[in-house]
Amino acid sequence: MSKDYYETLGVNKSASKDEIKKAFYKLAHKYHPDKKGGNEAKFKQVNEAYQVLSDDAKRTKYDQFGSAYAEGFGGSQSGGFKGGFEGFDFSGRGGQAYGGADFDFGNLNDIFSDFFGGGMGEERSQARRGRDISTEIQISFSDSIFGMNRKILITKTSNCLTCNGFGAKAGSKMETCKHCNGQGKIRESKRTIFGTIANTKICEACLGTGEVPKEICDRCKGRGVLRREEEVSIIIPPGIRDGEMVRMTSYGEAISRGTAGDLYIKINVTPHPVFKREGNDLAMNLNLKLSDALLGTKYPIQTLDGDIEVTIPEGVAMNEILRVRGKGVPVSKNKRGDLLIKLNIKLPGRLSRKSQELIEELKKEGI
Repeated sequence: MSKDYYETLGVNKSASKDEIKKAFYKLAHKYHPDKKGGNEAKFKQVNEAYQVLSDDAKRTKYDQFGSAYAEGFGGSQSGGFKGGFEGFDFSGRGGQAYGGADFDFGNLNDIFSDFFGGGMGEERSQARRGRDISTEIQISFSDSIFGMNRKILITKTSNCLTCNGFGAKAGSKMETCKHCNGQGKIRESKRTIFGTIANTKICEACLGTGEVPKEICDRCKGRGVLRREEEVSIIIPPGIRDGEMVRMTSYGEAISRGTAGDLYIKINVTPHPVFKREGNDLAMNLNLKLSDALLGTKYPIQTLDGDIEVTIPEGVAMNEILRVRGKGVPVSKNKRGDLLIKLNIKLPGRLSRKSQELIEELKKEGI
């Protein structure tokens, strides 16, 4: 008998993986044998279809070979069903025979994560972490090139300075948490359509430490954290660009008996009236008189490092670029980009009679 897995799940052949997963969720709920009114045979078919269509490699082969591949994958449909997924390997490290067919149940870990917030029997012991926060500051163009230190004030949830984040009154002893009997975790069982799911979660009373203060801190009321203004020193690295972010680990909001989040600072750079950044180089325009362009000269230039003097060679062309080495953006401790000087030759708007006569002489010489 030919098998149409798309028809089994009630989806089109062009269905996305999310659409296939949603269809499977719905039908798995409907037909699961542990559920009243469930259908073991249809549940097998739905599960078999999902195992193929949710796997890109298997789906490609099924689309290529059709029912021939389906028959080879499905095999015999004989065999009993063990309620509550007894005997199945949900680790994804190997298949498990089910009704005579070899299925890879690795994908079901995702399903149980969606339903219950973790795999079957998985202990949710992930460390507590505070919220990330963000702010932004304005800096000058020069500071963005050379870097700087800046202190700012931020109002955020921080560790209580009185109890140092422990929530205990000064001199108070710690005692065993009565809610978890000092284990730091509480084991719960939940009855679902898939059977009884055992789950372990962190004790909310002691937050996983197994201990609570005998007397709580008067200032933070035992929370260990409170909202206050805090001064933060920010290190702006040399060469930072407009709009870039500086991340300061553990400078975000604190959380009781956990790790603080991170602080993200967006850097806004004020444009410079003379210089523009081009990669690791700095670029500027320099207006020259026609006579200076023809005869050459020396020109004083005020750079971000201080005053320098550049030599304009005789006979430079319009828009020619002079390069001053090592006056650009710092790349490393001993290396910098260059300063690029774009020459704009300013032509006179009106000529005196004497200037006209001189230019006529130049014209006669073919200049």
